[in-house]
Amino acid sequence: QVQLVESGGGYVQDGGSLRLSCTCSGNIFRVNTMGWYRQAPGKQRELVARITSAGSTNYQDSVKGRFTISRDNARSTVYLQMNTLKPEDTAVYYCNLVNPDGRPLLRSWGQGTQVTVSS
Repeated sequence: QVQLVESGGGYVQDGGSLRLSCTCSGNIFRVNTMGWYRQAPGKQRELVARITSAGSTNYQDSVKGRFTISRDNARSTVYLQMNTLKPEDTAVYYCNLVNPDGRPLLRSWGQGTQVTVSS
C-alpha cells in the first residue's frame, strides 16, 4: 500500500517562505507525475503544482513565479518551495500522484501539512 507523508508546513508572515516535503512509499514514485494539492477552509481541494517523471512542471496561475516544485527520485520525495507567501495561500497542503487530467491518482491521502500565512 502506498503511503504519502507530508511535512514542512508552519506559520509565516505575509511574504515569507516555506519548503514542503512529501515522501512516497512503494515503488511507483519514479514513473509517476507527482503533485501538490491544497485545501483551504470551506473550499475544495485544488491542484497547485505538478511535476512529471521527466521533470516537466506545471503550476496554477496563482502561484506561478512564487512556488517551485521539484523531485528527488532516489528519495521518492517531492518538494514545494513556496516564496512570497500570501494570506490566500493558507491551507492544508497534500501531495499525491496525478492523473493527466489533474485529478489525484490515489484515493487515500496523507495527513497533509498546515500552512498559515498571516497578514
